[in-house]
Amino acid sequence: MILITILMVVVLALVGGVLLFCISPLRRALLSRSIFKTYKSILPQMSETERDALEAGTVWWEGQLFQGNPDWNVLLAYPVPKLTVEEQSFMDNEVEQACALVDDWQVTSELHDMSSGAWKFIKEKGFLGMIIPRQYGGLEFSAYAHSQVVTKLSTRCSAQAVSVMVPNSLGPAELLLHYGTEEQKNYYLPRLAKGLEIPAFALTSPWAGSDAASIPDNGIVCKGQWQGREVLGMRVTWDKRYITLGPICTILGLAFRLYDPEGLLGGKKDLGISCALVPRDTPGVELGRRHFPLNAMFMNGPTRGKDVFMPLDFIIGGQQMAGHGWRMLMECLAAGRSISLPSSNAGMAQLTARTVGAYARVRSQFKMAIGRFEGIEEPLTRIGAYTYMMDAVRKMTAGAVDLGEKPSVASAIAKYHVTELARKVINDGMDIVGGKGICLGPSNFLGRAYQQIPISITVEGANILTRSLILFGQGAIRCHPYVLKEMQAAHNPDTEQGLIDFDKALFDHIAFTVRHFVRALRKGVTGSHFVPVPTDVAPETRRYYQQLTRFSSAFAFLADISMLVMGGELKRREKLSARLGDILSMLYLCSATLKRYESEGRQQADAPLMHWAIWDAMYKAQMAFDGVIANFPNRLIGRMLYRIIFPLGHPYDVPSDKIGHQVAKLLLTPSAARDRLTAETYLPKVETEAVGALELALRATIDAEPIEARIRSAEKEGVFDNLPAANVRDIAQVAFAKGLVNAEEYALLKRRNQLRDIVIHVDDFPFDYASSECQPLAHKAVA
Repeated sequence: MILITILMVVVLALVGGVLLFCISPLRRALLSRSIFKTYKSILPQMSETERDALEAGTVWWEGQLFQGNPDWNVLLAYPVPKLTVEEQSFMDNEVEQACALVDDWQVTSELHDMSSGAWKFIKEKGFLGMIIPRQYGGLEFSAYAHSQVVTKLSTRCSAQAVSVMVPNSLGPAELLLHYGTEEQKNYYLPRLAKGLEIPAFALTSPWAGSDAASIPDNGIVCKGQWQGREVLGMRVTWDKRYITLGPICTILGLAFRLYDPEGLLGGKKDLGISCALVPRDTPGVELGRRHFPLNAMFMNGPTRGKDVFMPLDFIIGGQQMAGHGWRMLMECLAAGRSISLPSSNAGMAQLTARTVGAYARVRSQFKMAIGRFEGIEEPLTRIGAYTYMMDAVRKMTAGAVDLGEKPSVASAIAKYHVTELARKVINDGMDIVGGKGICLGPSNFLGRAYQQIPISITVEGANILTRSLILFGQGAIRCHPYVLKEMQAAHNPDTEQGLIDFDKALFDHIAFTVRHFVRALRKGVTGSHFVPVPTDVAPETRRYYQQLTRFSSAFAFLADISMLVMGGELKRREKLSARLGDILSMLYLCSATLKRYESEGRQQADAPLMHWAIWDAMYKAQMAFDGVIANFPNRLIGRMLYRIIFPLGHPYDVPSDKIGHQVAKLLLTPSAARDRLTAETYLPKVETEAVGALELALRATIDAEPIEARIRSAEKEGVFDNLPAANVRDIAQVAFAKGLVNAEEYALLKRRNQLRDIVIHVDDFPFDYASSECQPLAHKAVA
């Protein structure tokens, strides 16, 4: 009887629970209303600028990864970005010519700017108007073409790349295209397209850098005199810094907070952040001074103005867009950030892979090319694999923009990780190049990139801020299927409708969490071996798709539990938030790498690059899981999370040395795979150029290696004993004198030695070089 009673109680409890969860009105009355009230009380108030930032842009592939069950067919179906015939012609001709017109050493150390000829060329050929439609005289290139151009220019000269990149990114042209009045578009866009106007955009203030929404720069709506008549306008005061192209701009985009204390535009006093276009010759505008960001010679400097009167027509979009500037900026940033820095840093990585790989084959120590040493192989491996992954991310994210997306989270992932990987690549390159790399001069092919890499880390959202606050913080709200809906319901002024919306979102959220708990545990126990993947993917990548799906489910579950346990406190637990962002980022980076491998035809020669890059990223994702779990505030929950996510232990170790050896070998040898990896690198064909000399020296070194091997064998046999001239530099001459090599072989060795000596040459200067116009001494090759 007791057993029957207990059974009835259990059944009634289950029935009651089912009824409670399934009958919405009952659920809202008994459960959701009290939860809703508590949620509203603890949810921080959201300012208009915060709301604009969160809602700006679109959610793309990163949303699938965040939701725990990515559909890989969707990823594989995204069209592969391709250049049009016109765009390819521009790359093959105008971009090549633009690269040939600049010399980075001359730009950075002598002119402190591009030459007038280089400036004239990029203006006349439309480089500054790539994003402007043809109807306004622009090139109307795709985002991918824009990315390709910036990538190639970045392998030649940072000043040129940035000078082209900025007018085509977040700035006057982009803002005008989306928000300008027809009058503004018709006047400014043709002038910008032809290079008759040089644009700059001023946002950053000394008192509001990363916290850009707090800019103190302000405008007061008032009446004033403009061109001889009284008009409704504004008096604007600003103090900005770090403004790229600011010192030479002719039209200044300006962000400031607009106030209307007299109610001339209506009842609202604080209209919010607004964006205006201010001609340089407007009375009171201060421009012309410059910063020197780590000796990068792109124009960058401050701008100021005090009580500068300008008509309301200067506001981008006219008077009706007053106060909408922050949303405008956030939406345009999502697109621009997808292209600019990922492209410029991918270019620097390509240059590093190409040149350092060649240098490691040409440069010998201990009678062996330094690239053959395992100690050098290790950084060479990172250089090759990271370059492959960076370019995959660059291309896929630019492709998203061409699909009409403004991927706010994906662009932040691309910006952060491509710049961070570029830092690693260039640091590794400098370690390999050694003393040659630390001595600046015309023959140094890497020093300026090393010097300037912190600029990319800092701009368009400092990387520390991006990782700590944006990748997961914004990603959790934008990419999660229910969190934003819950927040919007809580802020709904109609409380009853808000409750209905909240109730649905909440219980859908609960079901979502339970599903991913089951999925994470099941996939962990089975090692994800039974996860279905598309049938047409490369067999060698199937396990990656399965493991990525597993990690995606585990991430969705871990993210939900973290938000449930910590709530709003998670925003302040920046280390945990950053690690959650790392997991999402690694999933995105691996997705891009797999997409590249498929879209390029599963090139088997490229497989080591793909394998090492993905294995490394999955290992980092695994460590990020560990970092969150090990520091979870509730230790009991933390231990439970580990057992759910990794029930059989860790699936990944560090990437194998065997695959790393294959990657390093690829960088040392001319091949189609090496050409694909460094496809956008500008390659001069003359030995008077540092990169050109490396290319020629690599070929000559490979041709000479069989002859060198024969000489080394003779050396081991004692043929050169007690001959001082048979040193590492001059042994070829002695071998020829002894008849060990013929005249043709000796000529080849002499040519190799000549090119080798150019490559290893380090520039030196007169004692008073810094205060003179002296040139470095030309290298004299040793035959």
